[in-house]
Amino acid sequence: MRSPFSRLREERRPSVLVVDDVQPNLELMEAVFQKAGLQVLTALGAEAALDIYASHQIDLAVLDVMMPGINGFELCRRLKNFSEKEFLPVVLVTALNDKKNRLTGLEAGADDFISKPFDTQELLTKIRSLLKLKELHEQLDHSESIIFSLVITMEARDHYTKGHSTRVGDLANEFGAFLGFPGKDLSVLKKAGILHDIGKMGLSEAILKKPAALTLDESEEIKRHPTLGEEICRPLKSMKDILPGIRHHHERWDGSGFPDQLAADSIPLMARILAIIDTFDAMVSIRPYRGKRSVEEALSVIEKERFSGQWDPELTGIFIRMMQLMAKGNYSYA
Repeated sequence: MRSPFSRLREERRPSVLVVDDVQPNLELMEAVFQKAGLQVLTALGAEAALDIYASHQIDLAVLDVMMPGINGFELCRRLKNFSEKEFLPVVLVTALNDKKNRLTGLEAGADDFISKPFDTQELLTKIRSLLKLKELHEQLDHSESIIFSLVITMEARDHYTKGHSTRVGDLANEFGAFLGFPGKDLSVLKKAGILHDIGKMGLSEAILKKPAALTLDESEEIKRHPTLGEEICRPLKSMKDILPGIRHHHERWDGSGFPDQLAADSIPLMARILAIIDTFDAMVSIRPYRGKRSVEEALSVIEKERFSGQWDPELTGIFIRMMQLMAKGNYSYA
């Protein structure tokens, strides 16, 4: 059975943007790519290329390096910045084969190089390889979207937990920024926060919504959700950095948590952060077995229990300080 991506490729041919300041070079490239079944857009210089990129869907760009004004290195850098999270493969075409220029190209974000005069078969092989890599990125993005949608669907079933994962993700991002984490780590931390409870998809809804005390067997069932969540996310390579946060967000500083009874600094930092925020959000939310606390009440409880063995005491102190500063700035946690 053909995948949706196969059908999509049949409906829309991959598009290649070719940029050069010499018209015959553009015509030669256009002929090569069209013969290979690709959709080709040509630009006689960088300014025209940026205009085309702004108005067309581009799957890959082939850029001449030696152009007046904005050269291929700078154009590559701009296209990569504009494409943001979407993977846009860029091939630089150049007669400059020295190490310095290749390093400049790599720093600009180039994914591959082709030397002038180029071999047609080599060029097409590199282009096809990068297009397959782009397709893989799109498939991973699609799979991630499905998983995030599942979290929203799971929480929508339960009035008591609706929005919990999103709030944990947002507050984890705030806390990470307060701790001075770089942007890439903040993105990972937020994603882990959103997905930390995804393993609850595999649990009984009756147990999750039960207002009375859980039996021993039901408690053991609940404790399975961190490992279930890890199993759900493990097949995606793009999720590998968040797996420790999902698996270990119920470990305790004193080693009495689950699933692996890790203690103190052996608990991954991401999981220690999520453990604090997960508890805080649970406190300020309505649950089947109790009403919600105010932010001030929740922070007071956490402060009193800071050294009880549940959380990293140093991180907990920093979290309390951040929330107090936010409160002074009229911050509202909802």
